[in-house]
Amino acid sequence: MKVLNSREEDFSQRFQEILERRRQALEAAEEVVRPILQAVREEGDRALCRLGEELDGVRLEPSELEIRRDLWEEAWESLDEGIREALEIAASNISSFHQREMERSWVDPSRGRIRGQLIRPAERAGVYVPGGKAAYPSSLLMGVIPARVAGVKEVVVVTPPSPEGVNPLVLAAAKVSGADRLFQIGGAQGIAALAYGTDTIPKVEVIVGPGNIYVAAAKRLLFGEVRVEGIAGPSEIMILSDGSTSPRHVAADLLSQAEHDEEAWAVLVSTDEEFAHEVEEEMAKLLTSSPRKGIIERSLEQHGLIILVRDIGEGMEVANRFAPEHLELAVEDPFALLAEVRAAGAVFLGGNSPEALGDYIAGPNHILPTGGAARSFSPLGVEVFCKRTSFIAYTASALREVAPQVIRIAEAEGLFAHAEAVRVRLEGGEDEGGEGKEKD
Repeated sequence: MKVLNSREEDFSQRFQEILERRRQALEAAEEVVRPILQAVREEGDRALCRLGEELDGVRLEPSELEIRRDLWEEAWESLDEGIREALEIAASNISSFHQREMERSWVDPSRGRIRGQLIRPAERAGVYVPGGKAAYPSSLLMGVIPARVAGVKEVVVVTPPSPEGVNPLVLAAAKVSGADRLFQIGGAQGIAALAYGTDTIPKVEVIVGPGNIYVAAAKRLLFGEVRVEGIAGPSEIMILSDGSTSPRHVAADLLSQAEHDEEAWAVLVSTDEEFAHEVEEEMAKLLTSSPRKGIIERSLEQHGLIILVRDIGEGMEVANRFAPEHLELAVEDPFALLAEVRAAGAVFLGGNSPEALGDYIAGPNHILPTGGAARSFSPLGVEVFCKRTSFIAYTASALREVAPQVIRIAEAEGLFAHAEAVRVRLEGGEDEGGEGKEKD
C-alpha cells in the first residue's frame, strides 16, 4: 500500500492528486455507451438480445428475457435454511429502517390561504443489480425494499445474464424483497431498456442500483429521461484509527472492501505509524487464505493507501476531503467524532461495527455515493422514489391582501402579463365571501 505522511512538504499536492484520480473517466465510457443506448431505443428487444450475446456471451430470445416467478420460488426453496433466514432478517431490518424516512403529504390552511405538498410514489421503478465477479442479492434488497416502502406500484429488476443462469441467491432475493418482475439483461443496455421501455421490459420513472463504469455512464446520459439516484463508481472504505482497536480487525475491514473488484479503494488514516505497519502485517496474513486474493492484490496495488496524520483532528479533515463511501471511526470515542463528519456515505462507529454490517444486515442502505460524491449526495432512500407536488388555494380576500406585492415584483421583473393576471382579478364583481368591490 502507498503511504502518505501529512508531515511531508508535498503531502497536500499528493493528496489532491489522489482525489483527482478518483474521478472516473466517464467521458470515454460514454462514447462506448451512446450507440448502445441508441440501438435499444430504436430496436428494443432485438437490440437487447443481440447485445446480450455480444457483451455477455448469452444468447436469448425476447421471450426468455423475463425470469418466471416459479423459478424464483424454486431458487428460494433450494437455499439452505440458514441463508433464507439471513435474507429475511436483512429484508426486515432494511424495511424498518426505511419506514422511518417516510414523509407525508401536508396542508397548511391560514386566513384564506391554503398551502401544501402532495408526496406520491413513482408508478414504476427499476432496480439494477450487478453481476460479474460476484452475486449481489443484498443490492437487490437495498434497491427494491425502499421502493416498496415508498409505495411504488411496480418494481422491475434487471441483472446481467450468465451462461449458467442468474444466480439462485439473486432469484431468492427477488422473492423476499417483494419485486414484481425480473429480467436477465445487464450493462448499459439494461439501463437503456428501463429508461426507454421495450415490448418486453416496461419503461420506468426511477432507476437505482450500482454497476460498472458503463452502467454509470448510461445512467448519466439518461438523467432527465428518468430519475437516477446517483452515478456510482468503485466501492471504497476509509478507516480512521488512533491505534486503540485491533489491527487485525482493521486489516480485515480493509480487505473486505478491496475484494469487491480491482478498482476498489481501501484507505487507512492513522495517527500511529507503528499501528499502521501492524495493520499491513495482518493484511498480509489474512490475504494468504483469501479466495479472492488476486482481486484484492490488484486493488491494493492500485488504490491501497495509508495516510499518516498528526492527530485525530487532522485525520477528520482528511476524511472530509476524501468524502468516502464508507467511513469507519475505529477510535476510542467514536461518538465524539460523529458530529465532525461532514462528508461520508455511511459511518461505522467503534471496533464492533464493521462495514460488512452495513452491506448486509443492519438496515441502512448500502447503495451510497462514491468517488467524493458524498459531499453533495446521500444514500439511497425512500425519497428517491417519491415526487413532491406543491399546491396553493387563495380566497378572493386573501388574494387582494397580497396582490400589491405580487404586482410590484412582477413588474420589477418586467413580466407585465404576470402582474395583469393578478390585477384583472381585482376588477369588478363580488368575491365568494360577499365582500365589496376593490378597484385598481
